[in-house]
Amino acid sequence: MKALVLSEPGRAQIVQVARPSAGPGEALLKVRRVGLCGSDLNSFRGRNPLVSYPRIPGHEVAATIVEMTDAHPNLSVGMDVTLSPCTNCGKCASCRRGRHNACQFNQTLGVQRDGALTEFICVPVERLFPAKLNLEELCLVEPLTVGCHAAGRGRVAVGETVVVIGCGGVGLGAIAAAAFRGAMTVAVDIDDAKLAIARKAGAMHTIHSGRENLSKPLRELTGGLGPDVIIEAVGTPATFQAAVEEVAYTGRVVYIGYAKEPVSCETRLFVQKELDILGARNAQPEDFRQVIAMLEAGRFPVREAISTIVPIEETPSILAAWSSEPARFTKIMVNLDERSL
Repeated sequence: MKALVLSEPGRAQIVQVARPSAGPGEALLKVRRVGLCGSDLNSFRGRNPLVSYPRIPGHEVAATIVEMTDAHPNLSVGMDVTLSPCTNCGKCASCRRGRHNACQFNQTLGVQRDGALTEFICVPVERLFPAKLNLEELCLVEPLTVGCHAAGRGRVAVGETVVVIGCGGVGLGAIAAAAFRGAMTVAVDIDDAKLAIARKAGAMHTIHSGRENLSKPLRELTGGLGPDVIIEAVGTPATFQAAVEEVAYTGRVVYIGYAKEPVSCETRLFVQKELDILGARNAQPEDFRQVIAMLEAGRFPVREAISTIVPIEETPSILAAWSSEPARFTKIMVNLDERSL
C-alpha cells in the first residue's frame, strides 16, 4: 500500500509499505482524509526534536472501519470515525490523575511513531470516535480538540471575555470552543484572512496586532479590566509576554504554543495579579465529544478553514510549498479516498 514517508529533513516521498493486520482490541481502518498541521511541517523541515527518520507523518484522521477483531457496542464495520492519536502509559503521574492527554511517555501518531498518511492503519478501538459528520468535518475534529481542551483548562464560562492569540487551526478551535461555552471571544492575529475565518468560528471581535496596539482595544472591550482568560496559540516570546501583561487581575492564562526561544516575563505580574498560569496539551475524550457536538450543530466554518485538498501523490510538493510560504495555508488535507478522486 502507498504511504508518504519523510526520509530525511526536507525530503518526502511516496513509497510502498506492508498493509497492517489488526491485533486484539484493534480496528483496521481505511484512511480517507489526513489533515496536516504545524507539527507535520516542522517534521518536514527537520525542526521537530521528537521525530526520527524515516517517519510516516499524519495524525488528523477521517477513516472507515474495515475490520474489527472484537465486537464493540458503539462501533461497527463500515462506520466512519476519527481518532485520538496519542498513547498513555497508565503509570506516570499524569495518567494516575486521569489526565492521560499529558502522559509523560506519550507517543503521538506521526511523531514518535508512524502515522496515518498511508492507506490503512490499525488503531485501538478505545481511541475511535464515530460521528454524523462528513469526511472533512471528521478530519478537523482532532485539531479542534486541542483548542477545545485549552478552553476547558481556562475554565471558560458564560459571559466572560476570552482572548485567543493566534488564529491557526488550533487557535480557531479555542475560539470556537470559547464561543460555544457562551464567552465573548476576541481573536488576535496579524493576518486579515485568518481573522475573517475567526469571526465565522465565533469571535465577536478581532484585533490585527500588526496594525494596532493590543492594550487599547482590550481595555475598551473590557471597561479597563482586561480579559478574564487569554489563550496563547502562537508560541513566540512576544505573545507569551502579552498574555501575562494584558489579562485581568486574578485572570487565567493558558499556553498552547511552544516558544522556540527563551521567554523573559515580568514575574511580578504573576503574584501581583494572582494569575492562574496553565499549560494545555493534546485533548481528553470529552474534548472530542464536545467538538463533535459543535460540528454536528454547524458551529464551525469548515469550508473556509480548509485551504486545499490534494491527493497523496501531491503531498511532497504541497509540503515544500507550505514550507516556503507558511502563511499561505490554514489547513491542508490529503485525500486517500479513491471513491472521491
